[in-house]
Amino acid sequence: MADRTGQAGQAAQAERVEQARRTPVDRVALDEAVRFTSDLIRIDTTNRGGGEGVERPAAEYVGERLAEAGLEPLLLEKAPGRTNVVARIAGTDPSAPALLVHGHLDVVPADPAEWSVDPFSGEIRDGVVWGRGAVDMKDSDAMVLAVVRAWARAGARPRRDVVLAFTADEEDTAQYGSGHLVAAHPDLFEGCTESLGESGAFTFHPGDGRRLYPVAAGERGTAWLTLTARGRAGHGSKISHANAVTRLSSAVTRVGEHAWPVRLTPTVRAALTELAALYGLPLPDLDAEDPGELAAGVDGLLERLGPAAALIAPTVRNSANPTMLNAGYKINVIPGSATAQVDGRVLPGSEAEFTATLDRLTGDDVDWEYAHHEIPLQAPVASPAFDVLREALLHFDPAAHVVPYCMSGGTDAKQFSRLGITHYGYMPLRLPEGFDYQAMFHGVDERVPVDALHFGTHVLDRALRAL
Repeated sequence: MADRTGQAGQAAQAERVEQARRTPVDRVALDEAVRFTSDLIRIDTTNRGGGEGVERPAAEYVGERLAEAGLEPLLLEKAPGRTNVVARIAGTDPSAPALLVHGHLDVVPADPAEWSVDPFSGEIRDGVVWGRGAVDMKDSDAMVLAVVRAWARAGARPRRDVVLAFTADEEDTAQYGSGHLVAAHPDLFEGCTESLGESGAFTFHPGDGRRLYPVAAGERGTAWLTLTARGRAGHGSKISHANAVTRLSSAVTRVGEHAWPVRLTPTVRAALTELAALYGLPLPDLDAEDPGELAAGVDGLLERLGPAAALIAPTVRNSANPTMLNAGYKINVIPGSATAQVDGRVLPGSEAEFTATLDRLTGDDVDWEYAHHEIPLQAPVASPAFDVLREALLHFDPAAHVVPYCMSGGTDAKQFSRLGITHYGYMPLRLPEGFDYQAMFHGVDERVPVDALHFGTHVLDRALRAL
């Protein structure tokens, strides 16, 4: 019976892949992916933080496109203008768990004086779409819209229910976006066990002719910290042994210079193993008990991997980078307090160690607290879902090398994980050699090739219907 059950499962999976081969993606869908990207860029949804942002015009645009495809989108707000869109597509198998596909509508600020084009023009020139949000992540929103509209035209349906969520406020704290949806509308995500969102399945060129496609199966946690030192206020001409600025400076230096130990998560282990095999390099002992031996082995492998190491290097350790300082109001006055901001990032399973280390580094004279805290995430790499995501990329780029990776930053997936939803970063783009995808995030002259959008639309359709 066990063998027959296993064979039945394999047959069902093969049938889903076969169904995905009969793609409903047509020329209209490819054109829409490009047009929707441009249209969404032209809608300025700048998120300046602290509650300052308006996503509603973009949410209304998305809602209209979904309604044209026969869906019933809900527009949901925690505060006026901070609008989210949620819709559900019924699958063909009511017993199957649902799949969440999410993307955010807000973007970070852009200074037009620094750009070659108007950052909110959505200009299409020389086969490239330009503007803020071109990769982060209005292109992904556009591809999702194009795929589900292609399904509607062709009468195609996914196996699983697919819940679509287009969110506000991802570029700040998510309190008006995914955080609000999870807290106030968890019923909308009933049955969802897995999600796809940013950021993964883009082409990474290590400069040796290979095309790597990192698929995110983990995220470091967010630990934004406020350090506060207190001392004795007084005249600047007096000797002070309780100077808050000195105390803070010492603590910030210790934090910034701390050498964090190597801590390998399952995702990072898998990435190191696959890349070592791809490059024909010996794999160091990833279970070495001696911290120095482990660090030497991992750092040595990363060095031999060359540019490909950039996919892994930020996620073999925790990190804590001082970013802001504030103290005093006059040069001849010793202030009674001083503060600093630190951007900390924490690997799955390392939160207790991170806390203990910060206590030790800040010492007795400096207190610290979380300004913003989000959990790290981990998704299985040895899973049917990851296999489907890999297959879809290989189908449209047979020379691809798909590797798992852990994101150094975070996404809305942290919020949705509170509903028990496992996340994979998967918004495909085939990018040309020399295109620095990571530099596009929050960078100047953000842009995305038209061909990359076409590729992503095809891959996303295949993956969503085969999952």
